[in-house]
Amino acid sequence: MPLHESEAACEDQQMQVVINGEDRNFEAPLTLAGLIQALGMKTDRVAVELNREIVPREQWDRTQLADGDRLEIVHFVGGGSS
Repeated sequence: MPLHESEAACEDQQMQVVINGEDRNFEAPLTLAGLIQALGMKTDRVAVELNREIVPREQWDRTQLADGDRLEIVHFVGGGSS
């Protein structure tokens, strides 16, 4: 059964990225800042490596993600022992 144009358009907007070794699907286009928000992470407690390069936080809004990108995300957790 052929896809309707709207279904085909939706399919084209999906992209797959690898986050910490796990394949994940997202709607494209998506910036790095948008991804962090979609994952529910606080931007001040996260470091991101995109395709083996650290991305400075001030570049996240203008860093577009692409199908097949590989990310390593480190989420810092506060706290400590007394």
